Amino acid sequence: MKKIFGRPAGLTEIIQRYCPGCGHGIVHRLIAELLVELDIRERTVGIAPVGCSVFADEYFNCDMIQPPHGRGPAVATGIKRSRPDCVLFSYQGDGDLAAIGTAETVHAAARNEKITVIFINNAIYGMTGGQLAPTTLPGMRSTTSVKGRDVVKQGYPIKVCELLSGVDGAYYLERCAVNTPKNIIKTKKALKTAFKNQMDDKGFSLVEILSMCPTGWGVTPVQSKQWIDDVMSKYYPLGVYRDRAKEEK
Repeated sequence: MKKIFGRPAGLTEIIQRYCPGCGHGIVHRLIAELLVELDIRERTVGIAPVGCSVFADEYFNCDMIQPPHGRGPAVATGIKRSRPDCVLFSYQGDGDLAAIGTAETVHAAARNEKITVIFINNAIYGMTGGQLAPTTLPGMRSTTSVKGRDVVKQGYPIKVCELLSGVDGAYYLERCAVNTPKNIIKTKKALKTAFKNQMDDKGFSLVEILSMCPTGWGVTPVQSKQWIDDVMSKYYPLGVYRDRAKEEK
């Protein structure tokens, strides 16, 4: 019997601990496939975050390191500058990137560090109990905004791609989603562009990915995928926000 589908060599055989319907596993697979397809697995160093994907260092079959909460881009910068032959990706969630790690992200983009940042936006703090995150939508309920996010009391969500598009150093910024096969294909293409930019010594690339969190949102996996189309992508529009490769042509 011919095997037509299996675990990519970019993933270990450890069973992932994510909730049913979570988007992290999909993104992990896309990255793992690209590590093999681009022939960069042996020289890639991944940065695992603090959050739902805290065990990412066990799942990716490449060198991994886990820094303090939010410091992924800073650690990736240090490794890349000392070992420019390596390919660096910093895998981060809402709190890791858009709260405690905001400064590291913005300044890495401003310096146009030659790293790849992968930002998983599920609009909630999934691992710690479903609290309000920097990306929680206005009116969206969480365990710390039980009546919905009140922008007067809790401020507006941070739109990362829009924020970084005003930073001159950023080379490539794109927002994608993994709720449908079509969007998954587009996400893999964006991740490939981000990695190739680094391989070509171009500069800072960030791919923001709208991801499902059925547990944190209090819905079924099917409902969570639809919610991204119906609600989340309306507030966080998908698309390319900066591509200096095209601007320079």
